[in-house]
Amino acid sequence: MATPVTFAAPHAFLGARPDDRGAAVCVAGVPLDIGTTNRAGTRDGPRAIRAAARMLTDGRHPETGVDPTALDLSDLGEFEIALGDIPESLRLIEAQATGLNHLLAFGGEHGVTLPLLRALTRRIGGPVGLVHMDAHLDTSEDNFGQRFAHGSVFWHAITEGLVDPKRMIQVGIRAPAWPEMYAWTRGQGVTILSAQEVHESTPAAIAARVREVVGSGPAYLSFDIDALDPAFAPGTGTPEVGGLASWQAQGILRRLKGLDFRGADVVEVAPAYDTAEITALAAATMAWEYLCLTAPAA
Repeated sequence: MATPVTFAAPHAFLGARPDDRGAAVCVAGVPLDIGTTNRAGTRDGPRAIRAAARMLTDGRHPETGVDPTALDLSDLGEFEIALGDIPESLRLIEAQATGLNHLLAFGGEHGVTLPLLRALTRRIGGPVGLVHMDAHLDTSEDNFGQRFAHGSVFWHAITEGLVDPKRMIQVGIRAPAWPEMYAWTRGQGVTILSAQEVHESTPAAIAARVREVVGSGPAYLSFDIDALDPAFAPGTGTPEVGGLASWQAQGILRRLKGLDFRGADVVEVAPAYDTAEITALAAATMAWEYLCLTAPAA
């Protein structure tokens, strides 16, 4: 069967078959955005990412020749959430992620990572290393009094023992934060690479540092689209200037082949603020690059 032209591609991510929870790799949208602290709207992110992914269905990886559609891949659609109720939504997300072999999730706000990590670490029996690409630390104990806002996700993940902080690296950090947050985060053993450090280095060197920190154990990738500069990703709730270019993030990801990734998410795409679909396409591309890391060699 011939590959369909991009604008006639199936609406599922990369044309994946629907609703097979037993697939080796599952894709799911998690349209939760009631824990945002600035602009809401990431509930529409999963659909926007899928739509933009039509540009990625007509060829193999340009460097490795890998074809991520060769994976045993299923798109589960959107996870159910509880309207207006963050704790109940987190419970529902965790329940729906439980039992999946390998999940690539599309947010939604960054708070969705917490229940995904809960489900994953319960399945594999221990904490994971974390590659966290973001403008923000997300290690506040709470955000403006909200215990489960999107800026507190990794405080919970660390204190709950879901993540091994000595195997956790944050890449692209540049947003204003209290010194106490930096001190607490580093005090747990987390490695922080600022956006400026990325700019002054190379993707190869940053990827080498990521590999050094994460090591050979089970790992998780959490990619907040605001890791990218607003010039490349304006469609997000909390944009921060001075961020990574899309080519830098792509170059880093391409050099992480061989890490033992057990799951990933791409979050914080808010299409209402996007321009010409560039944020959604950047997110879809980062997800595609991730799948290429897990797909068999050409």
